[in-house]
Amino acid sequence: MDEDFDVMSLAAYLHLTPEQIRKMASRDRLPGRRVGGKWRFSRAEIHQWFEKKIGASDEQGLTEVERVLYRSSGDTASEEPRISELLLPETTYVPLMARTKSSVIKNICDLTSETGRLWDPVKMAEALISREELHPTALGNGVALLHPRRPLPSIMGEPFLALGITTSGIPFGGPRGCLTDVFFLIGSTSEAVHLKVLARLSRMIQQSDWLAELRETESSADAWQIINDGDTSLD
Repeated sequence: MDEDFDVMSLAAYLHLTPEQIRKMASRDRLPGRRVGGKWRFSRAEIHQWFEKKIGASDEQGLTEVERVLYRSSGDTASEEPRISELLLPETTYVPLMARTKSSVIKNICDLTSETGRLWDPVKMAEALISREELHPTALGNGVALLHPRRPLPSIMGEPFLALGITTSGIPFGGPRGCLTDVFFLIGSTSEAVHLKVLARLSRMIQQSDWLAELRETESSADAWQIINDGDTSLD
């Protein structure tokens, strides 16, 4: 599952030509290394590269990233879980009672575990803290996309999303000291699912009017409906 890519397999995965892959690698635009004179690419590092690309893309770029991810897996968008299917009313928490980074992580994991979607909230919380220490997931728009460094399929039955909105902004490592009040927890069973969910969710939160409406909601049910409407609007 974690077998490295060579030039040909990575070219097929990214829908690029082998020559494009070689040029990108030689110019440090792709994470790779030479082994015996041939390029090799770690699957985990390519997925991390995708994650960074998602974070740096505008809506048009995110749409293209989604297309590449679906083509790479041979799936169509209709065959993948929708955001509104991954996020359930019972995994939507408005307000999320927390005032610190650690309490946000602990509370959203504990609440999600009560629904049966997450089996080991302690292990998930530890993985989230480790990820935040490596690189904060908080964005400049006051949203954090919480996720472990690698998927943890052993502690969940299926992919899920949880959402928590705090009553005020919290220091969460956002750029330029930006406070964070909207927290999505992404629970994925594979790297492929994680990247697809991350790309689609990133498209949603770039819509400033939609995000403002989400912040104004006063109930979990209303927040879930806003997410559902936002997901539909992307199609």
